[in-house]
Amino acid sequence: MKKKKSELLTEVELEFMSELWGLGEGTVRDVLARLPEDRNLAYTSGATILRILEQKGFVTSRKAGKSHVYVPALAKDAYQIRSLKDLSAKLFDGTPASLVARLVDDDALTEDALGQIRALVDRRLKNDSG
Repeated sequence: MKKKKSELLTEVELEFMSELWGLGEGTVRDVLARLPEDRNLAYTSGATILRILEQKGFVTSRKAGKSHVYVPALAKDAYQIRSLKDLSAKLFDGTPASLVARLVDDDALTEDALGQIRALVDRRLKNDSG
């Protein structure tokens, strides 16, 4: 049963999803092994987080021997779009131009990065106009 609500991940859930996206699929142990050593999460905590992700519809699982193998049910780019739309709605009055303006006003943005952004915009404009 899919939930209609466009749910966002908590920080720790996003951390787990990022590792799963990187792995393609994995067991609790696989995901825990990819976390920084100082995270020191117990196996039971990892299992609980992945179960919650499954309940929320972000992952699916299958039995493999005694383990469960978890697979992302949502692609990373689809989640990025969902998160950006949420951020745009909450912080930028649903105006994507405001979000981009804040981004390009960042002094830390290099000329190279600005050039890449310009190229992306140019390509999109060219594709949309024919």
